[in-house]
Amino acid sequence: MGRVYIAGSINMDVVATADRHPRVGETVAGKQVLYFPGGKGANQAVASSRLGVKTTLIGRLGKDSFGAELRTFLGAQGIDLGSVRDADTHSGTAIITVAASDNTIVVIPGSNALVSADDVADVPLAKGDVAVSQFEIPLPTIAAFFQRARSTGATTLLNPAPAQKMSGELLALVDILVLNETELGFLAGVELSDSDKAATIIAVARKLQARADQTICITLGKRGVLALAGREEFAVPGRAVKAVDTTGAGDCFVGALASQLAEGVQLRTALAFANAAASISVQRMGAGPSMPTAAEVAAVVKAS
Repeated sequence: MGRVYIAGSINMDVVATADRHPRVGETVAGKQVLYFPGGKGANQAVASSRLGVKTTLIGRLGKDSFGAELRTFLGAQGIDLGSVRDADTHSGTAIITVAASDNTIVVIPGSNALVSADDVADVPLAKGDVAVSQFEIPLPTIAAFFQRARSTGATTLLNPAPAQKMSGELLALVDILVLNETELGFLAGVELSDSDKAATIIAVARKLQARADQTICITLGKRGVLALAGREEFAVPGRAVKAVDTTGAGDCFVGALASQLAEGVQLRTALAFANAAASISVQRMGAGPSMPTAAEVAAVVKAS
């Protein structure tokens, strides 16, 4: 069995709930304010670790109260924090408004912006491991991380969110790209929506594909997942559930997928497992705390 190594962001999510989102310039009365450990890197690490796979997180935390709380929470999830270093700034923070199960998010990077190539230089990657990253840490750091991973035979998995333009060199270092249709459209320079047909989405993915053996997985929420694995294409059906909070659902999917790939599970089966995990997470509040256990996901998969 391989390990999962995740180089990414660690945030404290400050969540305000309300009946509806305010319009520009408007103030609305909220219901409650909640504090949840979050950040795409941390969320994905929690998802992977809770599923029973050895998981190492690489990142930075500020020397503030949020940093101390986050370190305590992540350690309690069984995540290896030996590569999480301190930074002389505030910890990453996300301001989230949740209304009618939809969310808006403002992320202040803080210590996440200081994660550097030095932070990933001594990570003991090996063949069979999965190296994961996202776009909440500097892109040169991700490139250095993936270069090391590929030199050791580890699999690289990128979740390019929040979406931003990246170089062809970085894209070529990616073995598995996991993104939603909006992010795919942005990177490919094509406007896509959740109403586009599967054939249209796959055609755009094929244009974005940087290598003949690269895999691109497009998450479509309740519509499931589309995958372009080299030249093969297939779909994984979605799951209809009553969503309470969609924050972190994509991260749950990525962490679960990485955990299965590290265990040697075939891609199609791993995607179905990750889809089931994400469907559980949206039925709970918060990002990190909503991640399911292996037993919970197994029960859902068995019932389907």
